[in-house]
Order: sequence, then C-alpha cells, then structure tokens
Amino acid sequence: MTRPVTLFTGQWADLPFEEVARLASEWGYDGLEIACWGDHLDPWRWDDEAYVQSRRDVLDRYGLQVWAISNHLKGQAVCDDPIDQRHRDILPDVVWGDGDPEGVRQRAAEEMKNTARLAAKLGVKTVVGFTGSSIWKYVAMFPPVSAEAIDAGYQDFADRWNPILDVFDEVGVRFAHEVHPSEIAYDWWTTVRTLEAIGHREAFGLNWDPSHFIWQQLDPVDFILEFRERIYHVDCKDVKVRIGNGRNGRLGSHLPWADLRRGWDFVSTGRGDVPWEASFRALNTIGYDGPISVEWEDAGMDRLVGAPEALEFVRRNAFDPPAAAFDAAFSAR
Repeated sequence: MTRPVTLFTGQWADLPFEEVARLASEWGYDGLEIACWGDHLDPWRWDDEAYVQSRRDVLDRYGLQVWAISNHLKGQAVCDDPIDQRHRDILPDVVWGDGDPEGVRQRAAEEMKNTARLAAKLGVKTVVGFTGSSIWKYVAMFPPVSAEAIDAGYQDFADRWNPILDVFDEVGVRFAHEVHPSEIAYDWWTTVRTLEAIGHREAFGLNWDPSHFIWQQLDPVDFILEFRERIYHVDCKDVKVRIGNGRNGRLGSHLPWADLRRGWDFVSTGRGDVPWEASFRALNTIGYDGPISVEWEDAGMDRLVGAPEALEFVRRNAFDPPAAAFDAAFSAR
C-alpha cells in the first residue's frame, strides 16, 4: 500500500509550473498536488483540450503524476463575508470583476464548478480547498451572537455549496475541505455541524492537515479515527507551539510569520509538534491509501532546503502497515 508522496504547489506558485515540476522531480517526489493559481492550473480552461494536454505533458516530462488539485483561494470567496481587500489580493480579475461582493461569491462558485470539471479532464478524483464562512467573523462571540445567526451561516454554506457539489457528483470528483480557522469547519464540532448541514453527502469530505489542529489543542489522531470515512486527502504541514511564557498568545497577536513572539508558527514537516508517527499509524488503521502531500510552509527556512528534507522525513516515517501481525509467527508450524 505504499502511498505516493506529492508536493503541494500552492506555496510555489510564484514559480512557473514547469520549474516546480522540475524541482519536485529532482528531489524525488512522486507527483504534485497542483494549485489553481499562478500559471499552474486555470479552471476556466477546463474544456480546452490543448491546454489540459499541456499540463499532462509537463508532468510526463518530469515523471510525475497528479492525484489531487487544489483551489483554496477561490473556494474561500464562495461564502466569505465581508469580501474586501484581502480577497482582491488573492483573486484573479475573472473572479473579482467589479468587486461587488455577491458577484464575487457567484463567480468564485462558478470557478469551483470548473475546478471539478478540470479535475475530471485530468483524471483526478479529488479537489482540495476551502469553503469560506459568513460566520467566522463571529468566532469571538462578542458582541453577542444569536443562535439564529449561526444557523443562518450554516444554511448559507449549504445553499452555496450544494449546487457546486452537484457538479462534483456529475463529473465523479470529490471535494476535500481543509478544516482550518476562517472556514465553515475549523475544529471538531464545526466539522460535525458542517457535514450535517449538507446531509453528509459523499461529494464533500475532508483534507486532513494536522498543523491547524495542534495550536487549537485538538487531537489530530482522534480526528482521523472519528472521521475515517471522510478523509479524502492528506496534507503534511507542521507547526511549532510556543505558548507558556505568559506572553505569547494562541491567536497569533497579529504578528507576522517567523516572529518569535507568536504563540505558534508553521515549520517544515518533521520540525514541529505534530505527532507524525501516531498519525501515520492512524492513517494505516483506516486504510487510507491516497497521496501524502507535503504542504511546505516555514517562514524561517529556505524552501529549497526544506522541501527535499520534508520528503525524506515523510518517506522515513509514513511506513506501510504489516502484511501480517507480528505474533502470527508464533503459531507457524
């Protein structure tokens, strides 16, 4: 059941797609989790056969495969409120348009539908991404927020994402939502409620990324076991928590990445607090045989050093389950 190890290209989208493919191939990655931004993938060209073939040609040239593509940035805009300068900074003109918030949301939803169609054209069964949330702004619960307002947020998510998921069903592709602060599902209980909001439909599953669990004091291993039927994809990203000195806060204090005053920070896979061995054993337990994708983020480390090191770490630690129990030998005759 040896699982392929891929590199998520989202943090590399400042480089041409072919350059990222060359680097990943030289380092020994099996494939790419391709991001739908930069020049890496354009969902609006899903029906352009020559364009789709050109992406396959790059992968073939470097001996790489693709099991998942990702569209976090446009998925974020589907439900978000408010739509503001943050979105203008991450969205292409085709989605931003004139900046009218509802128009942005609708165009973002259309791109997510196109992402499913592009995945199908590429022979890919999983799209990873965000959903956005109209109620994340209420996370501090002050000024007081009514239960009706929270209910309306989950209904807004269902109303906006069910039509998107209808297209996923039509083309035979699944969406793997990354449980992440600022999304409709950002911890254990919001994940439960999110799945309930869409009637547990199979087109909607989860991307397991433990880095967002650790600083919230959630158990990433238990999450795997509890949501085993919904783990559609795995991203390996690590985090280091520095809380306990009486100064560093869990919410990050509006400090930039790599600032040592932060209560937590993303670090290269294997250098943080994620219990990787227990996590990989849990993935073995649930029979997950999909890709292990390195989402490399570390503002204090050169990515050209960190990405190959992370690959080595994953290959060394993401071992396969045994073919037989060790004590089976005791009854051998």
